[in-house]
Amino acid sequence: MADVTPQADAPTPTTDKITQAARETIYLCNFRVSVDGEWLCLRELNDISLTPDPEPAHEDPKDPIAIERLNLMNMAKLSIKGLIESALNLGRTLDSDYAPLQQFFVVMEHCLKHGLKTKKTFLGQNKSFWGALELVEKLTPEAGEITASVKDLPGLKTPLGRGRAWLRLALMQKKLSDYMKTIINRKDLLSEFYEANALMMEEEGAVIAGLLVGLNVIDANLCMKGEDLDSQVGVIDFSMYLKDGGHSSKTVEGDGQITAILDQKNYVEELNRHLSASVNNLQAKVDTMEKSNTKLTEEASRSGDGLADGQVLGEARKQLKEETLLRLDVEKELEVQIGMKQEMELSMKMLETDMCEKQDALVELRQQLDDLRTLNLQLAQKSQSSEVSAKQKSEVISRLEEKTNQMAGTIKQLEISEEDCVKQARSLSSNAEKLLQKQQ
Repeated sequence: MADVTPQADAPTPTTDKITQAARETIYLCNFRVSVDGEWLCLRELNDISLTPDPEPAHEDPKDPIAIERLNLMNMAKLSIKGLIESALNLGRTLDSDYAPLQQFFVVMEHCLKHGLKTKKTFLGQNKSFWGALELVEKLTPEAGEITASVKDLPGLKTPLGRGRAWLRLALMQKKLSDYMKTIINRKDLLSEFYEANALMMEEEGAVIAGLLVGLNVIDANLCMKGEDLDSQVGVIDFSMYLKDGGHSSKTVEGDGQITAILDQKNYVEELNRHLSASVNNLQAKVDTMEKSNTKLTEEASRSGDGLADGQVLGEARKQLKEETLLRLDVEKELEVQIGMKQEMELSMKMLETDMCEKQDALVELRQQLDDLRTLNLQLAQKSQSSEVSAKQKSEVISRLEEKTNQMAGTIKQLEISEEDCVKQARSLSSNAEKLLQKQQ
């Protein structure tokens, strides 16, 4: 899917701005996101007169945090409505590959990330909503089954991946709305994880929790074994909700296949950009570690030569050892990121090759379609000519039948005349015989 991410300095979504997708959260601070009927509308705040929306009515429309909450709430409304309508029209159980379902999880992830308190780690700042979701188990004992299932899933290594798995399991259990309402009602516990102006702490969170009730009509069968939930890039696809988006277009099957390939290609390119940014950050950290190690080594040498203090030297060596271990950890992660980047590049090349093959096949199919249309036209013309010829032959046959009937009438009249002549001849012969007898 083509991810469209409007930036604060650009009024329209463009593919060359998509590098911001690597950020943990994407908010349209300078845009108002509103639902016009069934479509999404994006307007710059500077171009319209801002008035507080009726829901919620107490917020200052000029507050960027309030705008973020309102935008996320509108996106959640549109995502939930589109998911329910498309699922009911589809008439079957949804699986993990269903695009509206994937977008719903992305939107929910952004809602849960809004206003999270940042925890600093060695590799940077970490923001995960898994801690808040774990509260549900304490407040609702029946949710313990989901939490235990998430912890038992193989391959999940990050809190973000466990949070994503929890959302999917709660949807399949048809308890997502109930669980969200449970934790939203306990603001005293949520304050440990969220800022006071976060979406989960304000009225918009309660609105979204109420909207989630409608998802109970959907049957979802999601298989998470083998799915990489840790490294997925959660980017909202605004093109699904814009007026000129994919919902309004009706293309042939070949065009649909090419669109799907292009969507995959765009996703791989986006993930590749994200991995490139991660590799660059890790490389910078490695360089910093090397400089720090060199500096510590020099300080240890100077301390040993100048002060001859064994205790200071031991502390310096201990610190050097710790820095070396940290550097090794960073180098290992760098190797993993480089390997992932190479895999993404290979996948992108394979997708490009597949796309070219699909395009060639589509061109060939269109040529065959044109040939069939031409042949159909020729057959129609021949059929029309045959109909004209048959009509002419029918008229000739009608005239022949009419002449045949006339000849049959003439023959019948001749037969009658012949019978009359025979009768007359017999009569004359009889009279002649009588005259001869009289003369004798």
